[in-house]
Amino acid sequence: MSERLACRAVGLARSTYRRLPLSQTPTDPDDEMRAWLRAYATKHPCHGFRRAWAALRYDERREVNKKKIHRLWREEGLQVKVVSARKRAGVSSVPPVIADAPKVVWAIDFQFDSTIDGKAIKIASMIDEHTRESLLNLVERSITGEHLVEELTKVFAAASGPPKVLRLDNGPEMVSRALQRFCENKTGMVYIPPGCPHLTG
Repeated sequence: MSERLACRAVGLARSTYRRLPLSQTPTDPDDEMRAWLRAYATKHPCHGFRRAWAALRYDERREVNKKKIHRLWREEGLQVKVVSARKRAGVSSVPPVIADAPKVVWAIDFQFDSTIDGKAIKIASMIDEHTRESLLNLVERSITGEHLVEELTKVFAAASGPPKVLRLDNGPEMVSRALQRFCENKTGMVYIPPGCPHLTG
């Protein structure tokens, strides 16, 4: 398809189509600013555009628009890479156990949902892996490690004691010190390796 026909089909002026962005022209008015930002990013690799703008505004005494600096920063590919914090992995206190009888392995898991108003809810569930009996269904807006310990205390009492092993994932509530202290000398803890699918079925 010719350029003329293609531009007519989409309603675009040919002059607009042929026009290069300012950043690709020899007369880019922001060329000096782009060079300054590249040099700043090389010298301060952990700084973002806000720190660069502040340096221009207060150290260099230059009247610059923060939105413009943000645009140039992005166009130059100077975004700071966000590194996610590594999740803490729980340390199993006993080897993995096969649930070959009731009250041997109880598996705890969390699910997430939301109410009609868009607010998040958290669901803590626990089953006996041998009988598939549901032992805990706790639904709250927020469930901390301490809250989970309170509910497990009730379940253990109703079942006349804890199981041989609790199987857990590496969620923050599961690796909390509160839960570790609670299970010590009561029941073993087996953590699912990070990145593996839940084994609670």
